[in-house]
Amino acid sequence: MCYKTIVVHVDHSPHAGARIRYAAQLAARCGAHLVGSAFSGISRYAEAGSTMLLTRQHERRGNHDHDHDTALARFDAIAAAAGVASHERRYADDEPAGGLALQGRYADLVIVSQTDLDDPAAAHLAGPVPAQVVQGSARPVLVLPHVRRHETIGGRIMLAWDGSLQATRAVAGAMPLLRDAGLVAIVLFQPFEATGREPGTDLALYLARQGVRCEVHVEPSPIDDGAALLACTDCLDADLIVMGAYGRPRLRELVLGGVTETLLDRMTVPVLMAH
Repeated sequence: MCYKTIVVHVDHSPHAGARIRYAAQLAARCGAHLVGSAFSGISRYAEAGSTMLLTRQHERRGNHDHDHDTALARFDAIAAAAGVASHERRYADDEPAGGLALQGRYADLVIVSQTDLDDPAAAHLAGPVPAQVVQGSARPVLVLPHVRRHETIGGRIMLAWDGSLQATRAVAGAMPLLRDAGLVAIVLFQPFEATGREPGTDLALYLARQGVRCEVHVEPSPIDDGAALLACTDCLDADLIVMGAYGRPRLRELVLGGVTETLLDRMTVPVLMAH
């Protein structure tokens, strides 16, 4: 099993080149069809809004059409240089987050970048793209950090495991990467409700039958799970985190904060999430 359709966000941000290059390399390795998707920023629901809002959005689109044409041409060049056998560009009238979540229903993986608040383009977004895509997508979402480039992703993977539906979906969505990894470290925090075996054993046995080389790390219960996961990433020298996202109700996440928000804000390595 490998990814057969990959969607990557295309825009004119400083981080777009690295994002597209990784997506193209992964698509070439998997023999996948690569879709480069750019968006006007005009919500597909805008027609139902006020005339003034719609006019303002169309004016903004006119200012950015040329930038998107240039970005999509760059996508074509990067995909061709990487040897991607099948790729296409798309340009849609939609907000990036909503459009990517929608297109992700017909793909195996969606690739975006962490929101960079220093990027002027971020000021025009309705909100952080990764968080909205993760919540709205039925597929796994790979989020690349903006703090540094990662030439290789998935050599050493940290799998954050809590037995939840979200984490289970993340494992399934990351399986092509897990199989190719040199090592997968299953990290879980006590207390953990094991079913008849030591915590993490059931998952380790399942992954071993899938051909995944893995080991289990049981850590004491931390005060801040998100900060503890980031610390484990450094200790394990992991270059990818696989985890479930928004395991608690969204309102509770907003009021109290959560592991997902911590990782999206402070990530230093790529994170593959599933909701």
